Formats: sequence, structure tokens, C-alpha cells
Amino acid sequence: MSLASYVLDQPRPVATPIPGVMHATWAGSRDGLSTLSLWRQSLAPGGATPPHSHPCEEIVLCLSGKGEVHIDGAPHAFGPQQTVLLPANVPHQIFNVGTEPLEMAAVFSATPVAVALPDGSALDLPWSS
Repeated sequence: MSLASYVLDQPRPVATPIPGVMHATWAGSRDGLSTLSLWRQSLAPGGATPPHSHPCEEIVLCLSGKGEVHIDGAPHAFGPQQTVLLPANVPHQIFNVGTEPLEMAAVFSATPVAVALPDGSALDLPWSS
């Protein structure tokens, strides 16, 4: 295995073209990984990810704030010290339902991470994954 480095800095999430979404990729293919990606995101109060799915599994760790993940039209509330499990190819959307930023880390079983919109078309991410 040839990694770019064994210890990486964790940059703060920065604003993206997706309204209310701040993002930082903490680890992925550019760092020499072949099957994992680690993202850090912050959603502003009232913010949401676009509805989407991934052809890989995703685990979302809630660091702070209050969120809901919508799956099959049903909301599932989560908060600090809770983990959201998202199987591959399951359409979902994450909402910040609190008054503070929703702070999350997400681990994916792929790198780079492919993202599909509900119509099946690819969502080109404005960050490297």
C-alpha cells in the first residue's frame, strides 16, 4: 500500500456551490486510499443536501446539531452521538432541523464517491472525493 501520508491534517469545511453545505474531504483516493473516503460536512440551519444516492455504503456520524435523514419519504431524526447507516443505492436527503449548524463526518466504502440524483443522472460534486 502506498499512501501519500500516514497522518493527515483535518481542514475545516468550506462553503460550496450547494447552498448551506460546507465540505472538507479528509481522506480519499488522492491520499492513496483505494476503498474508503472520509468527509466532514456542516449544514446551516434550514440547509439540506440534494436528494441523492451512492453505489456504496455510507456511515454518517453526527458530531453536533439536529438532523433528519429522509428515506422513502419517511424522516428519521438523529443528533449528537448517533450514527446514520445508509446502504448502497438507497436514495436519501439530509436536513438540518435545528437552530445550530449540523456537524457531521461521513465514511464511504468507495473512493472516489459517485453520487446519483433521483433521476439516475450523475451529480458532479464541487469537491474532490
